Amino acid sequence: MTLKKKLISVCFAAMLVMGLTITAEFPTNANESRPMLDGSYLTCEDESTGIAGSLTRGVDLQTGYSKLRELGPGKIYAGGTTIAQHDVESVKVSVIVERAKDADDYWHYVDSWQKENKNTYTVSTSKMLEVEPDWYYRVRCIHSAGNDMSSSSTNGLYID
Repeated sequence: MTLKKKLISVCFAAMLVMGLTITAEFPTNANESRPMLDGSYLTCEDESTGIAGSLTRGVDLQTGYSKLRELGPGKIYAGGTTIAQHDVESVKVSVIVERAKDADDYWHYVDSWQKENKNTYTVSTSKMLEVEPDWYYRVRCIHSAGNDMSSSSTNGLYID
């Protein structure tokens, strides 16, 4: 990997971590009375970020993020990022978009894609999707780096 590419990767990772740190400092109103479906709260917020649990980290995988943001009526931004502890042979992220009604017992598949980078320590992918309004949407990601694997998921966002 060239020095220029490595510097760009380090800058990207630093900006991502800084942005998530700033977002994490804002207070949340976690309330156990909010409806939850398969580990995701059903909310009317504009965006949600999920972080891979620390118990699933290993030698190669540092962390992973899933991201969902409402862009407007019937439009969402969905994506994910995986960050390894060091350069690995393969670093991957699989993004799964799902939707549900508040009375549903499970999430319904909408779309999915994946991205892999070789001989590096980070990978990121995102899409803007047009979706059917009047549903809750969430993003689940599967993160892998070398031999380690984890997952993350956002809360469900109600899309008008």
